[in-house]
Amino acid sequence: MAPIPTDRAEHLQPVSIRIYIDADACPVKDEIYRVAARHRLPVSVVAGQFIRIPVDPSIERIAAGSGMDAADDWIAERVGKGDIVITSDVPLASRCVKAGADVIAPNGKPFSEASIGMTLAVRNLMTDLRSSGEITGGPKSFAPRDRSAFLSALDQTIRRIQRAQATAPAPKPD
Repeated sequence: MAPIPTDRAEHLQPVSIRIYIDADACPVKDEIYRVAARHRLPVSVVAGQFIRIPVDPSIERIAAGSGMDAADDWIAERVGKGDIVITSDVPLASRCVKAGADVIAPNGKPFSEASIGMTLAVRNLMTDLRSSGEITGGPKSFAPRDRSAFLSALDQTIRRIQRAQATAPAPKPD
């Protein structure tokens, strides 16, 4: 059998990177749509309820339901190596990192295997302090530099995954 020409082979290969957005409170959805379009990547916009998305066949809207953590559960059950998750939810980030996904907060901060344990511990400590009546101040407000840091982190993550997939050995035929 003759080999498939390179230009056709690239076109026929399945897309192996998907971006999942924990969308209920995500301030960088429009930026994600633009970056995904540039890289021709599919996006799953996951929220508890209906959320507006651009009319684009590569962007799918998921209304996961109004149950506690329904959107988080939907994302965590589907992600794996080669996927990118955008969330500021630390427990969801932990689940996705454990599943092998790359996870980025909307401010550009990556969650990794090396950092997620401490990040989760700090989050739990702050939750305990707030529940006991301590005033902790809450998160910093979202700033323009956060948007810029996010765009840079997302683009770098996509390129790193693409390089890793391009250099990975091809699966052996059965």
